[in-house]
Amino acid sequence: MRAMAWLALTPDSLVSTLALAEKTKVPPHYLAKVLQQLSAADLIVGRRGVRGGYKLSRAPRDISLLQVVRAVAQIDRITACPLDISTHSHALCSLHRRSDAAAKAVMEIYGSCSLQDMLDEPGVPTPLCAAEKGTKLSISAPHSIRP
Repeated sequence: MRAMAWLALTPDSLVSTLALAEKTKVPPHYLAKVLQQLSAADLIVGRRGVRGGYKLSRAPRDISLLQVVRAVAQIDRITACPLDISTHSHALCSLHRRSDAAAKAVMEIYGSCSLQDMLDEPGVPTPLCAAEKGTKLSISAPHSIRP
């Protein structure tokens, strides 16, 4: 989510994995794997090479937070007992009912919010607290990053 927020803050730039790792405080090797998943989900596009990097595949307003979450994690509603307990065949137990309610809430909240909504939310800091809108963001690659 932090990588996508940073890419939404820098929509016209290709951002290297190392620069993203530095700005988002995510270990570079882990981030590289996440970026592959985001790319496979067509949420970002990448270019290899010295001047390569990543950027959003479309406008931040066209990418929901739910799409980002689903690119890297499974989140589904619970419609039947996941343990196949026969006595739970007609109704979910209280634990699974609550787990389903939590999944439903997460899906509704993330599904109704785009990356752009996060940038435009009034009265709250810009995601990652990196810069205010209109500020030129520094996206240079760091000299060294320790995982």
